[in-house]
Amino acid sequence: MPPARQESVVNTAAALLIGNELLSGKVREANLFELAHTLRALGVQLVRVVMIPDDVEAIAAEVALLSRQYDVVFTSGGVGPTHDDVTIEAVARAFGVATHVDPSVAKLLSDAYGEACSEAHLRMALVPDGACLTTDDEVPWPTVVMRNVWMLPGVPEVFRMKLGVIRSTLRGPAPFLSRAVFTRLDEADLKPLLDQVVAAYADVEVGSYPKWFDPSYKTKVTFDARKPERLESAVSAFMELIPREAVIRVE
Repeated sequence: MPPARQESVVNTAAALLIGNELLSGKVREANLFELAHTLRALGVQLVRVVMIPDDVEAIAAEVALLSRQYDVVFTSGGVGPTHDDVTIEAVARAFGVATHVDPSVAKLLSDAYGEACSEAHLRMALVPDGACLTTDDEVPWPTVVMRNVWMLPGVPEVFRMKLGVIRSTLRGPAPFLSRAVFTRLDEADLKPLLDQVVAAYADVEVGSYPKWFDPSYKTKVTFDARKPERLESAVSAFMELIPREAVIRVE
Protein backbone atom coordinates (compact mmCIF):
# COMPACT_ATOMS: atom_id res chain seq x y z
CA MET A 1 0.00 0.00 0.00
CA PRO A 2 1.41 3.43 -0.96
CA PRO A 3 2.17 5.78 1.96
CA ALA A 4 -0.45 8.18 3.31
CA ARG A 5 -0.91 11.33 1.26
CA GLN A 6 0.79 14.59 2.20
CA GLU A 7 -1.06 17.90 2.33
CA SER A 8 -2.25 18.93 -1.12
CA VAL A 9 -3.48 22.24 -2.53
CA VAL A 10 -6.66 21.83 -4.60
CA ASN A 11 -8.98 24.39 -6.10
CA THR A 12 -12.13 22.59 -7.26
CA ALA A 13 -14.08 19.63 -5.89
CA ALA A 14 -17.03 17.44 -6.84
CA ALA A 15 -19.19 15.15 -4.71
CA LEU A 16 -20.82 11.87 -5.74
CA LEU A 17 -23.68 10.81 -3.44
CA ILE A 18 -24.40 7.11 -3.89
CA GLY A 19 -27.40 5.06 -2.83
CA ASN A 20 -30.80 3.82 -3.94
CA GLU A 21 -32.08 4.84 -0.53
CA LEU A 22 -31.30 8.48 -1.26
CA LEU A 23 -33.07 8.49 -4.60
CA SER A 24 -36.11 6.68 -3.21
CA GLY A 25 -36.46 8.99 -0.23
CA LYS A 26 -36.01 6.16 2.28
CA VAL A 27 -33.05 8.00 3.79
CA ARG A 28 -32.57 11.75 4.13
CA GLU A 29 -29.24 12.88 2.64
CA ALA A 30 -27.18 14.44 5.44
CA ASN A 31 -23.57 14.52 4.25
CA LEU A 32 -23.51 17.16 1.54
CA PHE A 33 -23.94 20.13 3.86
CA GLU A 34 -21.15 18.89 6.13
CA LEU A 35 -18.80 18.35 3.20
CA ALA A 36 -19.60 21.70 1.58
CA HIS A 37 -19.11 23.55 4.87
CA THR A 38 -15.76 21.79 5.45
CA LEU A 39 -14.46 22.49 1.95
CA ARG A 40 -15.51 26.13 2.06
CA ALA A 41 -13.61 26.64 5.30
CA LEU A 42 -10.54 25.12 3.65
CA GLY A 43 -10.79 27.42 0.62
CA VAL A 44 -11.81 24.60 -1.74
CA GLN A 45 -14.66 25.35 -4.16
CA LEU A 46 -17.32 22.63 -4.40
CA VAL A 47 -18.45 22.94 -8.02
CA ARG A 48 -20.60 19.89 -8.79
CA VAL A 49 -22.76 17.37 -6.90
CA VAL A 50 -24.26 14.21 -8.44
CA MET A 51 -26.59 11.65 -6.84
CA ILE A 52 -26.78 8.18 -8.42
CA PRO A 53 -27.97 4.65 -7.53
CA ASP A 54 -25.93 1.64 -6.39
CA ASP A 55 -24.93 0.68 -9.92
CA VAL A 56 -21.32 -0.24 -10.66
CA GLU A 57 -21.32 0.97 -14.27
CA ALA A 58 -23.04 4.26 -13.42
CA ILE A 59 -20.68 4.97 -10.53
CA ALA A 60 -17.60 4.05 -12.56
CA ALA A 61 -18.62 6.31 -15.44
CA GLU A 62 -19.35 9.23 -13.15
CA VAL A 63 -16.11 8.80 -11.18
CA ALA A 64 -14.07 8.68 -14.38
CA LEU A 65 -15.70 11.87 -15.63
CA LEU A 66 -15.54 13.84 -12.38
CA SER A 67 -11.95 12.84 -11.62
CA ARG A 68 -10.88 14.32 -14.97
CA GLN A 69 -12.83 17.54 -14.57
CA TYR A 70 -12.13 18.46 -10.93
CA ASP A 71 -9.09 18.51 -8.67
CA VAL A 72 -10.64 16.22 -6.07
CA VAL A 73 -13.75 14.01 -5.90
CA PHE A 74 -15.54 12.76 -2.78
CA THR A 75 -17.88 9.79 -2.86
CA SER A 76 -20.39 9.21 -0.08
CA GLY A 77 -21.93 5.77 0.48
CA GLY A 78 -21.51 2.24 -0.77
CA VAL A 79 -18.44 1.16 1.24
CA GLY A 80 -20.03 -1.34 3.64
CA PRO A 81 -20.32 -5.16 3.69
CA THR A 82 -23.59 -5.74 1.81
CA HIS A 83 -24.55 -6.53 -1.78
CA ASP A 84 -25.29 -2.91 -2.67
CA ASP A 85 -21.97 -1.57 -1.35
CA VAL A 86 -20.20 -1.38 -4.71
CA THR A 87 -18.32 1.93 -4.60
CA ILE A 88 -14.85 0.42 -4.18
CA GLU A 89 -15.38 -1.92 -7.12
CA ALA A 90 -16.78 0.92 -9.22
CA VAL A 91 -13.89 3.28 -8.48
CA ALA A 92 -11.41 0.52 -9.36
CA ARG A 93 -13.25 0.00 -12.64
CA ALA A 94 -13.18 3.73 -13.35
CA PHE A 95 -9.37 3.64 -13.26
CA GLY A 96 -9.00 0.26 -14.93
CA VAL A 97 -7.50 -1.57 -11.95
CA ALA A 98 -8.41 -4.59 -9.81
CA THR A 99 -9.20 -4.67 -6.09
CA HIS A 100 -7.51 -6.54 -3.27
CA VAL A 101 -7.97 -7.09 0.45
CA ASP A 102 -5.63 -4.77 2.30
CA PRO A 103 -4.05 -6.70 5.19
CA SER A 104 -3.86 -3.71 7.54
CA VAL A 105 -7.58 -2.98 7.14
CA ALA A 106 -8.39 -6.69 7.44
CA LYS A 107 -6.54 -6.75 10.77
CA LEU A 108 -8.50 -3.74 12.02
CA LEU A 109 -11.72 -5.55 11.13
CA SER A 110 -10.55 -8.77 12.74
CA ASP A 111 -9.57 -6.94 15.92
CA ALA A 112 -12.89 -5.09 16.00
CA TYR A 113 -15.20 -8.07 15.37
CA GLY A 114 -13.11 -10.88 16.83
CA GLU A 115 -14.46 -14.35 16.18
CA ALA A 116 -17.56 -12.83 14.58
CA CYS A 117 -15.49 -11.39 11.72
CA SER A 118 -16.81 -12.90 8.48
CA GLU A 119 -16.19 -12.72 4.75
CA ALA A 120 -18.87 -10.05 4.62
CA HIS A 121 -16.95 -7.92 7.12
CA LEU A 122 -13.76 -8.39 5.12
CA ARG A 123 -15.46 -6.84 2.08
CA MET A 124 -14.80 -3.57 3.92
CA ALA A 125 -11.05 -4.25 3.53
CA LEU A 126 -11.26 -4.17 -0.28
CA VAL A 127 -9.30 -1.34 -1.89
CA PRO A 128 -8.44 -0.54 -5.52
CA ASP A 129 -4.92 -1.49 -6.57
CA GLY A 130 -2.70 1.56 -6.24
CA ALA A 131 -4.92 3.34 -3.71
CA CYS A 132 -3.53 4.76 -0.48
CA LEU A 133 -4.92 4.75 3.03
CA THR A 134 -5.18 8.14 4.72
CA THR A 135 -5.64 8.60 8.46
CA ASP A 136 -5.27 11.24 11.14
CA ASP A 137 -4.63 11.17 14.88
CA GLU A 138 -8.33 11.32 15.79
CA VAL A 139 -9.64 8.57 13.50
CA PRO A 140 -7.17 5.74 12.94
CA TRP A 141 -9.63 3.90 10.70
CA PRO A 142 -8.28 4.67 7.20
CA THR A 143 -9.97 6.48 4.35
CA VAL A 144 -9.32 4.95 0.92
CA VAL A 145 -8.04 7.46 -1.65
CA MET A 146 -7.58 6.43 -5.28
CA ARG A 147 -5.64 9.15 -7.09
CA ASN A 148 -7.90 12.18 -6.57
CA VAL A 149 -11.00 10.24 -5.44
CA TRP A 150 -11.80 9.98 -1.73
CA MET A 151 -14.19 7.18 -0.77
CA LEU A 152 -16.20 8.17 2.30
CA PRO A 153 -18.91 6.22 4.17
CA GLY A 154 -22.56 7.11 3.81
CA VAL A 155 -23.48 6.80 7.50
CA PRO A 156 -23.62 10.46 8.62
CA GLU A 157 -22.00 9.92 12.02
CA VAL A 158 -19.02 8.13 10.45
CA PHE A 159 -18.90 10.55 7.52
CA ARG A 160 -18.47 13.47 9.93
CA MET A 161 -15.67 11.63 11.71
CA LYS A 162 -13.82 11.30 8.41
CA LEU A 163 -13.88 15.04 7.72
CA GLY A 164 -10.94 15.55 10.07
CA VAL A 165 -8.57 13.75 7.73
CA ILE A 166 -9.74 16.00 4.88
CA ARG A 167 -8.99 19.07 6.99
CA SER A 168 -5.50 17.79 7.76
CA THR A 169 -4.71 16.74 4.18
CA LEU A 170 -6.30 19.24 1.77
CA ARG A 171 -6.45 22.99 1.50
CA GLY A 172 -7.41 25.52 -1.14
CA PRO A 173 -5.13 28.05 -2.82
CA ALA A 174 -6.49 30.80 -0.54
CA PRO A 175 -9.32 31.10 1.99
CA PHE A 176 -12.73 32.41 1.03
CA LEU A 177 -13.65 35.73 2.66
CA SER A 178 -17.27 36.72 3.08
CA ARG A 179 -19.40 39.79 3.85
CA ALA A 180 -23.18 40.10 4.17
CA VAL A 181 -25.54 43.05 3.81
CA PHE A 182 -29.04 42.73 5.35
CA THR A 183 -31.60 44.87 3.54
CA ARG A 184 -35.22 46.00 3.66
CA LEU A 185 -35.61 45.53 -0.11
CA ASP A 186 -37.20 42.71 -2.09
CA GLU A 187 -35.01 40.74 -4.49
CA ALA A 188 -36.74 42.30 -7.49
CA ASP A 189 -35.77 45.77 -6.27
CA LEU A 190 -32.20 44.66 -5.66
CA LYS A 191 -31.71 43.06 -9.08
CA PRO A 192 -30.63 46.16 -11.05
CA LEU A 193 -28.14 47.05 -8.31
CA LEU A 194 -26.72 43.54 -8.11
CA ASP A 195 -26.45 43.32 -11.89
CA GLN A 196 -24.10 46.29 -11.87
CA VAL A 197 -21.91 44.83 -9.12
CA VAL A 198 -21.77 41.39 -10.75
CA ALA A 199 -20.79 42.93 -14.10
CA ALA A 200 -17.96 44.91 -12.50
CA TYR A 201 -16.67 42.18 -10.15
CA ALA A 202 -16.63 38.86 -11.96
CA ASP A 203 -14.20 37.45 -9.40
CA VAL A 204 -16.59 38.08 -6.51
CA GLU A 205 -19.42 35.63 -5.88
CA VAL A 206 -22.63 37.52 -5.12
CA GLY A 207 -25.65 35.80 -3.57
CA SER A 208 -29.17 37.04 -2.84
CA TYR A 209 -31.31 35.27 -0.23
CA PRO A 210 -34.85 36.46 0.59
CA LYS A 211 -36.27 35.92 4.07
CA TRP A 212 -40.03 35.59 3.93
CA PHE A 213 -42.21 36.25 6.96
CA ASP A 214 -39.27 37.60 8.95
CA PRO A 215 -39.63 41.12 10.35
CA SER A 216 -35.88 41.58 10.88
CA TYR A 217 -34.96 41.86 7.17
CA LYS A 218 -36.23 41.07 3.66
CA THR A 219 -33.14 40.09 1.66
CA LYS A 220 -29.60 39.15 2.64
CA VAL A 221 -26.92 39.85 0.04
CA THR A 222 -23.62 38.01 0.37
CA PHE A 223 -20.21 38.68 -1.18
CA ASP A 224 -17.49 36.01 -1.31
CA ALA A 225 -13.98 36.34 -2.71
CA ARG A 226 -10.42 35.14 -2.15
CA LYS A 227 -8.85 38.62 -2.43
CA PRO A 228 -9.80 40.94 0.44
CA GLU A 229 -9.35 44.11 -1.58
CA ARG A 230 -11.74 42.88 -4.28
CA LEU A 231 -14.26 41.81 -1.67
CA GLU A 232 -14.26 45.18 0.07
CA SER A 233 -14.39 47.02 -3.23
CA ALA A 234 -17.46 45.05 -4.34
CA VAL A 235 -19.23 45.66 -1.03
CA SER A 236 -18.43 49.37 -1.25
CA ALA A 237 -19.77 49.53 -4.80
CA PHE A 238 -23.01 47.92 -3.68
CA MET A 239 -23.34 50.26 -0.68
CA GLU A 240 -23.02 53.24 -3.01
CA LEU A 241 -25.92 51.97 -5.11
CA ILE A 242 -28.40 50.96 -2.42
CA PRO A 243 -30.37 53.63 -0.53
CA ARG A 244 -28.90 54.15 2.93
CA GLU A 245 -32.26 53.65 4.63
CA ALA A 246 -32.62 50.23 2.96
CA VAL A 247 -29.60 48.80 4.78
CA ILE A 248 -30.22 47.21 8.16
CA ARG A 249 -26.71 46.04 8.96
CA VAL A 250 -23.47 44.82 7.40
CA GLU A 251 -21.57 41.81 8.69
